[in-house]
Amino acid sequence: MATGVAAQSNGENAHLAIENPADLTKEEALSIYASLQRRMARGYAAAQMDELRNYQSWPLFNDAPYISETHGRRFVNSYANRMAHNYGTLQPGEKLPLGSVLAKDSMTVTDEGNTHPGALFVMEKLAEGASPDTADWRYIMVMPDGSVFGDTMGDRASAVSYCHDCHEAVADRDYTFYVPEEYLVQN
Repeated sequence: MATGVAAQSNGENAHLAIENPADLTKEEALSIYASLQRRMARGYAAAQMDELRNYQSWPLFNDAPYISETHGRRFVNSYANRMAHNYGTLQPGEKLPLGSVLAKDSMTVTDEGNTHPGALFVMEKLAEGASPDTADWRYIMVMPDGSVFGDTMGDRASAVSYCHDCHEAVADRDYTFYVPEEYLVQN
């Protein structure tokens, strides 16, 4: 296993997590993201998934990449498509509309100075009853080279089943985590 990476056990699947993420200022995180952004977009585009086309042009809800403990201690950005217009104001008990897509691109930045594009984590709101086991959410993980690691509605569904297990912690917010307050985009 690469230096700085550890497996976190989640049932039969192992979730890779960064052991020693760098302690970055917002400016440093933005600079590193800017250096990787095009490469990440090209890599994810190789998955040829229409629902992710031009995701980096969607509204961004954070002002700088932040460490997400639930996404392997990687630095992430939280994007939402136009259908997810109420993602930022979602109140307990409210739901996102059908067709909402949330995308978190990620990058690895270790305290040793290693930087790499990470996975793209995707949630897509499905029609009511389409996936009762995942509260009608589709979870997809796209690797930096465009290969699909898993899709709860397709190949290797069991490889990403732990996504919903984790998101059950925020069931009252339609299973969606939100940006930490110190990283919220100020309007």
